[in-house]
Amino acid sequence: MSRRRADVLVVGGAGVDTIVCVPVLPLPYADSYMIDSGIRTRAGQTGDFVAVGLSALGLVTHHIDLLGDDPEGDLVRDLHRERGIALTAIPQPAGTKRAVNLVSPDGRRLSLYDTSRADPGDRFPEGTLRELAAGARHVHLTITQPGAHALPVLRDTGVPLSTDLHDWDGENPYHVPFAHAADVVFLSAAALTDPERTMRHIAERGRAETVVATAGAEGAYLLADGELTRVPAVTPPAPVVDSNGAGDAFAAAFLYGRLTGEPPRRCALFGAVAGAYACTVPATRADAMGRDALIEQAAAAADR
Repeated sequence: MSRRRADVLVVGGAGVDTIVCVPVLPLPYADSYMIDSGIRTRAGQTGDFVAVGLSALGLVTHHIDLLGDDPEGDLVRDLHRERGIALTAIPQPAGTKRAVNLVSPDGRRLSLYDTSRADPGDRFPEGTLRELAAGARHVHLTITQPGAHALPVLRDTGVPLSTDLHDWDGENPYHVPFAHAADVVFLSAAALTDPERTMRHIAERGRAETVVATAGAEGAYLLADGELTRVPAVTPPAPVVDSNGAGDAFAAAFLYGRLTGEPPRRCALFGAVAGAYACTVPATRADAMGRDALIEQAAAAADR
């Protein structure tokens, strides 16, 4: 039986977060803290959030990553099953990726990643990866291990590729192959002293047609067709409670616009609207904006 053609294949970035709501960040040293809001564990890391966002916007989405035969892996499988997202889970003896997120009342977060769940020798099966990529309209590659080893296979398929460098400082060599191989590059401006220079370097030295650097409450920078423009921030529709997943929501909505034929500026507006919505979603949930709400709120934002 042939697989249903996917609009987007998301590669990597599946895992589980334990959410701890703390009174302030940075958290001063103390022997103990009483957490009256509870400590919760839920499925959802960068690849999961992008997949959920794409699916909520009506795009047929397939996700592939390494997962352990453990309770954390079951949470990830359940999330995909509940959202109707196809998942190819490659067995990971070391276990499913985990992190602890400390979230402050103003929505900022500090993430602690358990790197013991990754083996440097891990690889996606080349045949499986090639088949899934060739059957998709677009591939979104996360930078989680073993994403770098997937790059040659993905580029060889000729399918358009995007990636998210997150809070890259413009220097760390690990991110460079991703930055230079993708047709669309997302990153955060948080660690960049000169966002425009970094964005232009990505475009000049790699394949990127479009580079987007998100800047939180200051909006985003968009480099497309050689022109840099500023994309204003969109006011969240409710109080901000957590910034986790905002960049992933931005990427998902931007890709939705791209795959439906919208120009880059309109794609970036979609991203800004979805990112603002994501900041209103409590860290204990993996939620995303639907297509009708995105189009309606983007139209309202464009009229302002």
